[in-house]
Amino acid sequence: MGDVLVVQNSRSGGPARLGDWLAEAGHELDVVLAHDGAPLPDRLGHDAMIMLGGGYLPGDDDRAPWLADARRLVGQALAEGVPLLGICLGGQMIAQVAGGEVMGDAGTPENGSVPLTIRQEAADDPLFHGLPPVVPAVEHHKDAITALPAGAVWLAETQACPYQAFRVGERAWGVQFHPEVLPARIREWRADGFDPGEVYARAAADEPVSTPIWREVTMRFAALVAERAAGARTRPGPERAVSARTSPSPA
Repeated sequence: MGDVLVVQNSRSGGPARLGDWLAEAGHELDVVLAHDGAPLPDRLGHDAMIMLGGGYLPGDDDRAPWLADARRLVGQALAEGVPLLGICLGGQMIAQVAGGEVMGDAGTPENGSVPLTIRQEAADDPLFHGLPPVVPAVEHHKDAITALPAGAVWLAETQACPYQAFRVGERAWGVQFHPEVLPARIREWRADGFDPGEVYARAAADEPVSTPIWREVTMRFAALVAERAAGARTRPGPERAVSARTSPSPA
């Protein structure tokens, strides 16, 4: 099936259950531990790309020098229509590369399970169509997208952070929340102003509702990866770049 490049921007923030769901769909994950110094490929030779979260802004090259290469690959995916999913930092990076704006310490921080409002624009979106009007999702951020790129489709919002999900072009999605995270992962996060026990309990209560929804969204993305992979097999092109593969890391 498809070959998915996953860029991991923190030691503990792996693809978790998204990786499990994509593997279930038959796809192979090429997880690059960028935070630990693993090099990113010169060109995106994969059928899809996932840019994970991390405690940086998209342009924090002084703190995270690999982000320049990450932005280059995001730009290539956008230009070539490669299926692309950006989570938290990854979503912010897609917005910035496509011409939107991202700001540090913007608005009210969100942590734990938060109700997302699915907008009407999502009705015909390949990933977000048919979702319930309000869906719980796990958040952990204080930075935010403050302006979407021109032409982006705004898919989901919260009161504290409007730009929770969006699409650029036909095959690139950015989300501010963490569809890959289970409640247990929340216990490892530190967030000033939040009660850890309360945050965990709410996420645990919402998990039976949220998990089937984000699994379905991931499987829809997996179908686009399979479609891209099938097309790649039928057209000539340079040999695809492949780096060392790893198994999906736990939540």
